Amino acid sequence: MKTTPLGSTRVPFWLRWLVPVLLVLTWLAIAGIGGPTFGRLSEVSSNDQASFLPSGAEATAAQDWQAKFRDSNEIPAVIVIESDSAFTPSQLGEAAALKDRLEALGAGSTVIGPIPSEDAHAVQFVVPIDSSSTVKDVIKELRAEVQASAPEGMQTFVTGPAGLAADLVSAFAGIDGILLLVALGAVFVILLIVYRSLLLPIAVLFTSVFALCAAILLVFGMAKLGWIQLNGQSQGILSILVIGAATDYALLYVARFREALTHTTNRTAAALTAWKKSWEPIIASGATVIIALLCLLFSDLNSNKALGPVAAAGILCSLFAALTLLPALMALLGRGAFWPFRPKLLPEAGRGPELVTGLEGQKGLWRATGSLVSRRPRTVWTTSVLLLLVASAGVLQLKANGVPQTDVILTASNAVDGQDALARHFDAGSGSPAVIVVDAAKAQEVLDKTAATAGVGDAYLLADGGAPIVTGAPAASGAPAAPAAAPAVRDGKVLINATLNFAADSNEAENVVVALRQDLKKIDDGALVGGVTATALDTNTTAQRDLVTIIPVVLAVILVILMLLLRSVLAPVLLVASVVLSYGAAMGVSAVVFNNVFGFPGADATVPLFGFVFLVALGVDYNIFLMSRVREESLKHGTRPGILRGLGVTGGVITSAGVVLAATFAALGIIPIMFLVQLAFIVAFGVLLDTVLVRSLLVPALAYDLGPRIWWPSKVARPEPDAAPRARPSAPEPETAEAGLR
Repeated sequence: MKTTPLGSTRVPFWLRWLVPVLLVLTWLAIAGIGGPTFGRLSEVSSNDQASFLPSGAEATAAQDWQAKFRDSNEIPAVIVIESDSAFTPSQLGEAAALKDRLEALGAGSTVIGPIPSEDAHAVQFVVPIDSSSTVKDVIKELRAEVQASAPEGMQTFVTGPAGLAADLVSAFAGIDGILLLVALGAVFVILLIVYRSLLLPIAVLFTSVFALCAAILLVFGMAKLGWIQLNGQSQGILSILVIGAATDYALLYVARFREALTHTTNRTAAALTAWKKSWEPIIASGATVIIALLCLLFSDLNSNKALGPVAAAGILCSLFAALTLLPALMALLGRGAFWPFRPKLLPEAGRGPELVTGLEGQKGLWRATGSLVSRRPRTVWTTSVLLLLVASAGVLQLKANGVPQTDVILTASNAVDGQDALARHFDAGSGSPAVIVVDAAKAQEVLDKTAATAGVGDAYLLADGGAPIVTGAPAASGAPAAPAAAPAVRDGKVLINATLNFAADSNEAENVVVALRQDLKKIDDGALVGGVTATALDTNTTAQRDLVTIIPVVLAVILVILMLLLRSVLAPVLLVASVVLSYGAAMGVSAVVFNNVFGFPGADATVPLFGFVFLVALGVDYNIFLMSRVREESLKHGTRPGILRGLGVTGGVITSAGVVLAATFAALGIIPIMFLVQLAFIVAFGVLLDTVLVRSLLVPALAYDLGPRIWWPSKVARPEPDAAPRARPSAPEPETAEAGLR
């Protein structure tokens, strides 16, 4: 029987059927276990900002001390009842009766209140909620009770740390289902357009979904064992990253599989050849992203540390699915996967014409792009660089120093409205005081200094049980006031609460915390200032420090991987530089859009770091896909023809991959959390910019201009003799992956 260049047409039964079927069944079992686990991620997920701080942060140390002064781990909910007119005595009586009903709910310890405002237009209660309970459900119950029991015609709010946390959880609710459905729907439509086939997009989506099931199972296990901390942001990013990455790797493999089918009628041989041709760039791409993500372990912020292994686990599962499940499916389906536009077997004479320019066999957009690159390479790459530099100038407008927690949720929020009501009638920091830990011997001096600090509305020591100690005043009868309770003392330390005049999540409140830390350490050098405001302040400070620490590490790691893959020094340096420039342009445009289109007050301090890690790692992905094929073609045809050939055969694949990844990250925008909306725009826009401009024009034109020198110092960098003009072959030229994507 005749053989093909890919080997004998007779493939052993175990390789033709047994191995593919076993692989598919194995992945079905993984999906069967991992799929139901998706709905259980909330069991091991937390959105408590303080738990993500580094152990060395002052707010964390203060929180640890605070835990020693209380028997339970409670967070306060602040109830505000607001009236357009002053409360009447009967209305105040109705509000007072509400206290018993609130305590009957058993949400936590003793309810404080009602506390009337000075203008008599509002009252507030402070309800401690046991954090071991489901805060979202408790807040829902409190809101229903308050709304039903409040005097008629009044507005009611449940806010404070517990209320804001509950609304934040509600905003993340779409992550478990809606986000995934939107992302998969967008990918399916794109794949239908790309392949003009129904079966192949389904096979690719199965690969992505099964990879996600495996990633969820792995992440759930790590979180259950306490190895990582999982939050809503990481959970959303995991889903998007796995779907996007697995689809990208699948596109590269399918392109090679389609190309192999033009050379053989044996589907198993084609699947194996495609695997041999694609495993190296896929592994290199995945390793780049995984190692870049694991660089987040160098972060001082625990939320960043957690995202590293979570996302890396997702990429690892994407790699395994793309290199095991998808080849098995293709080996079973063969040409039928591409129905109704099945690839045709090319005649033997047309399978390998010698290239002269590298444009032979190309048509349409990618022939025009290659022609432009070859005719004016220097003009193309210098113009591209100038455009990116102009776009990067917008970075000067980026305000990534954190945003108030009340601005994080982009939809209507009862807790956010309640914070506004608090600010109208009470000290805006009510319910979220700054917590000060000092030596008992210096307590009074520190208390006096705290009370005198600008921006502090009230300061008091805490007794056992958390009750405030208020200095007694003489009674109206002239009898002496009852003696004040003794402050609670733990290991020689006491607690002081300071109610600020500003909302706990505002920049003004953070400035007060900074002033307190500076002034109180002059009295007690061991004084600690914590609380909600201090936690936000330390989070932002740590995130900005991480940006400076992690970026050089990520760049160094990516550079080393590219050098190993391309066996070159100059090419990897230029590729990394191009991606960094692309990142700067994406951040610059994003800053302008955030400020002038979306009207965001700023950006989370972690946005630049996450944007960098994803854009640089994923941007290098496409350069790996391109340059690994360029090197392969250069070894056969010479550098400059190899560049044009590589650009042409990968153009459709990489562009499709970029559109898929941009669409999946854009799906994050449906979650009404400012951080995720901003990250969605940055990555989606940045990936498209990198795909359309950097990978299609800048990198090929720069490489073409440099010629063989791009591979320095490898042997491929030796100058090539000018080839004499040769006639174009008359035989049909091989169909490429790009042809199937036009």
